[in-house]
Amino acid sequence: MSRTITSHYPLSLEAIPSSWESTSVGDAIRDIHPGFASGVHNQEGLGIPHLRPMNVDREGKLDLTVVKYVSPENPLRIRAGDVLFNNTNSAELIGKTTHIGIAAELAFSNHMTRLRPGHGIDPRFVGYQLHFLWMTGYFLHRCTHHVNQASISSSTLAETVPLVVPPSLEQVRIVEEIEKQFTRLDAAVAALKRVQADLQRYRAAVLKAVCEGSLVPTEAALARREGRSYEPASVLLERILAERRSRWGATAVAKQQGMGVNRKSQYAEPSAVATDDRTQVPDGWIKATVEQVSSLVQYGSSAKTNEDSDGVAVLRMGNLTGDGRLDVAKLKYLPKNHDEFPGLLLDEGDLLFNRTNSAELVGKSAVYAGNPSPCSFASYLIRVKTVRGCDSRYVALCLNSNLGRTWIKSVVSQQVGQANVNGTKLQAFVFPMPPQSEQSRILAEVERRLSIIDEHEVLVEKDLIRADRLRQAILREAFAGKLVPQDPNDEPASALLERIHAERKAEPKASPDRGRWKKEAQHVS
Repeated sequence: MSRTITSHYPLSLEAIPSSWESTSVGDAIRDIHPGFASGVHNQEGLGIPHLRPMNVDREGKLDLTVVKYVSPENPLRIRAGDVLFNNTNSAELIGKTTHIGIAAELAFSNHMTRLRPGHGIDPRFVGYQLHFLWMTGYFLHRCTHHVNQASISSSTLAETVPLVVPPSLEQVRIVEEIEKQFTRLDAAVAALKRVQADLQRYRAAVLKAVCEGSLVPTEAALARREGRSYEPASVLLERILAERRSRWGATAVAKQQGMGVNRKSQYAEPSAVATDDRTQVPDGWIKATVEQVSSLVQYGSSAKTNEDSDGVAVLRMGNLTGDGRLDVAKLKYLPKNHDEFPGLLLDEGDLLFNRTNSAELVGKSAVYAGNPSPCSFASYLIRVKTVRGCDSRYVALCLNSNLGRTWIKSVVSQQVGQANVNGTKLQAFVFPMPPQSEQSRILAEVERRLSIIDEHEVLVEKDLIRADRLRQAILREAFAGKLVPQDPNDEPASALLERIHAERKAEPKASPDRGRWKKEAQHVS
């Protein structure tokens, strides 16, 4: 029996049923073979599919959503009944495994290892067992680490990884029970994911209603109902523009010196909303631009940050979540005496806009609420200070809504691997602005509704985590011999392994590489 390593192994080999055997992968599997590298791929379907690590998902299923094709010249193939093991990847993904249940001509990359069980070893049983070892983190302790990736060689897999082997008929019964329970579990997980998608749609619908003025009764409608007057947003905007102009005085200029803000010698009125924009807004609302309602639009620091938490926290693009919040769990810092301070220190209520990111994440926005303090921001973010009367939280809602996302797609510029929306474009963003009192009611209602969504999302996420744990628990029971009862009439696994060893000895001797390639060529032909 080959040498096995049980350190970090998740099962007790001493406690398996008496009719079972514990051995190594190589003792139970006749053929273990890595795939081949190919520098020429295509996604147009020319040639044959070349399975890679991404084609095995985290649940141990074959995923053919994204497939690349290679020339059929290399004879190495996967066929129905084989097991595919991910041998090279990031360390946490090494060991993902699936069994091949489809009849198709498939090749596989050198980052995958093919295991071809002989008669009496159910490939589904092997696939589930190796994937269970991955789920428990076993392969994290068995892989060899390289620069930016890790690997497990065929010899390590064959000679040192344990495999428990029940009688052949019991393997089938175990797999059938696993798949019966997984079918129910998959249905429950699918339902939970539908709920997640529904919650995301509801979140988007709330923000859409914000921009349309349908989330709460408008101030104009309330005033008519109550027989009173109100201040329309047009008057509010005039007051905001007047205050913006007054801040341009000597005091404001002196205060903002050294902040990296380009100031003109004379005050320039912000551009008005284009007259050809005929989109309707609710009664009492007005269209405004970010430039009109802001007193400062400023890029963050490009200075190199560090891990010293005695310094000033620096918010980066990763600290802005996709749903308009700040996540301060992971922070970087600048020294307290950094020369851009205090000009780049945030004030409560400052809006942060992610100007550079991937296409789907660029433009995400959040409002700094005062924590952590003091706090600064990095160069891939833009700070916007809104003038009193226009709540920065409301502007952030508009930017994160479908209105904002659509606008971002229309103005984004693509650079090398990234998308960008600069400060000039941000200032030109047009959004529907309600009266000030209506802004307050909108924000309160948004907070109420989104808190309900958050609560449900937390519950769904907990249930999904429980489902993952249950999936692992089912497999643990299966490979401990506790999922189905043993049948004393089954041929014991020891006889099965003896037969496999005898068949292996009876095979003609050949050069390992030559023999394998010859067999592969015969199989393909």
